[in-house]
Amino acid sequence: MSSTTSVQRSSLSGANWRKPLAPRNAGVVYALVLLVAILTFTCSVQGRPSYLSSVNVTNILDQSALIATLAIFMTVVLITGNFDLSVASTAALAGTIALKLIDGYGVAVAVLVALAVGGLVGLVNGVLVQKVGVNAFIVTLGTLTAVRGIVQAILDGQSITAANTALNSFATAHWAMPMWLAGAIGIAAIAGAAYIVVRSPERGRSILSTGALWSGGIILLLVALVRPNLLNVTVPVWIMIVLAILTSLVMKYTVLGRNLYAVGGNSEAARLSGIDVDRYKMGAFIVNGVVAALVGILYAGRFNSVDPTVLTGGELTVIAAAVLGGTSLFGGSGVVAKSVVGALILFTLSNGFNVLNIGANYQNVVQGGVLVAAAALYTATSQGERRQLRSRFRGRSGGAVSPGGSADGALPVAPSGG
Repeated sequence: MSSTTSVQRSSLSGANWRKPLAPRNAGVVYALVLLVAILTFTCSVQGRPSYLSSVNVTNILDQSALIATLAIFMTVVLITGNFDLSVASTAALAGTIALKLIDGYGVAVAVLVALAVGGLVGLVNGVLVQKVGVNAFIVTLGTLTAVRGIVQAILDGQSITAANTALNSFATAHWAMPMWLAGAIGIAAIAGAAYIVVRSPERGRSILSTGALWSGGIILLLVALVRPNLLNVTVPVWIMIVLAILTSLVMKYTVLGRNLYAVGGNSEAARLSGIDVDRYKMGAFIVNGVVAALVGILYAGRFNSVDPTVLTGGELTVIAAAVLGGTSLFGGSGVVAKSVVGALILFTLSNGFNVLNIGANYQNVVQGGVLVAAAALYTATSQGERRQLRSRFRGRSGGAVSPGGSADGALPVAPSGG
């Protein structure tokens, strides 16, 4: 019996070591690395400036920061099993309100009112979906149209510009993290991950759970040593980074995060376990609305101007970034960091096409193809993993696996891949 248990543990340990590198977990990172390698090689062959120059990399980060920020909290909404098509319209409304109010009432009032409006749109979505019972797709499609109509009514077909440039100064400001601070944070992250692994009785599982610490620490240390210029980016990029880190930590290490995964993976089981499902799902909508408003304020501040078409279609790019990152459209599965990488892929593609002077029509074809291929890959690997899981549990207990994905009907837990 002990030898059998030892073999099983060894097998599981090996599986844990391989799992972070599987296409399901790391495929989006492989795709980004491959894309950057292809674009770098192509620029080199054609005699163009280096694709990985500090100027171009910071440009990609700046272009993708706002969409990536939206993708972070769209991922949370999708994890809870809902959908929000209204984020871009909500951002446009918040930006419009901020620029309308800033000259007469000052920055603080303009920003607070705009954020409150974003939260109100999220609350309306949450109430209609969770309390009234209308499908999230229908509700948010309706609020997308209604909120966009409000933007057009406020602007009356005209663009507006604010005389007060405080938002513009903030949204376009650069902040450079000191090289010593970046290096210290990188070393601390690596040391913390190593400490967790050494102290853990299951090293394979602990390496898997600390993947974000390892990768983040190594990347930050390399940037500090090799490309310190990349530490000088705009405020929206730093906001995106901070929100991505905080949200990832909440989703992975807190009861709040585990409950969000639970309500999306199996709402009925979560409810029977004492979780207030409606509160969590409505909360996700509200926070998503507030963050959308923040993005709208930053977008309006960047250009110090808005027009009736601002951010039109942006919600599709946000959802595409989340899907590229492997977030399930059916709830219970998703990783914030990978949605950010998904946004980077989309903007790296767009930037690469512009650098190589490839027409916009081809850009749309390639981006659409990449999205379909990613969705197909995640679907195929998910089905394979589910079949393996069923076989493993049948082999152990001779029973069937519940639709929720576990042999005993247990609630889903946060993914361990980052």
